[in-house]
Amino acid sequence: MAIDLIAALFVAAITGVMVWLLRRWLPVIPSWVAPASAGVALIGYTVWSEYDWYPRMSGQLPAEIEVVATLEQASPFRPWTYLAKTTTSFVALDHRKTLSHPQKADLHIVTLYSFARAGGMTEGAMAIDCAGGRQALMITGSTITEAGELTGAEWHPASADDRLQQAACRKG
Repeated sequence: MAIDLIAALFVAAITGVMVWLLRRWLPVIPSWVAPASAGVALIGYTVWSEYDWYPRMSGQLPAEIEVVATLEQASPFRPWTYLAKTTTSFVALDHRKTLSHPQKADLHIVTLYSFARAGGMTEGAMAIDCAGGRQALMITGSTITEAGELTGAEWHPASADDRLQQAACRKG
């Protein structure tokens, strides 16, 4: 977030200085154009940065990490988001770290990464029961026994169109 603020101020300052210099060579340009152009550049960079964050972040992920959920939001502090919502966070599944239970082939433990525009990245694990169509967040103290039974966490049903469930249960 601090880098975004610095970059936005830098873009605004550079734009304002360029217009000020242009005004020195062309005196017909009104004096209010330099600060107004700096303000427009500040807002323009902010809008661009918000809409470019998700494609930029998800595009940097390796091919083995698949985005399975996104959160789009509108905010009164960013009125342009009412025209087109911005993606403020997303969840990605790391196929490289997926583990299958030795006794129950349809029971997987997957590693998930949660990315938030304002909050960085967090990592977590989830148990996915492909045969039962359910999933459980692996919290501190939760385990899966040798028989494939979940303890210390609660199963929740997954909908038929759940992208996380589909990605975790996809063969090959």
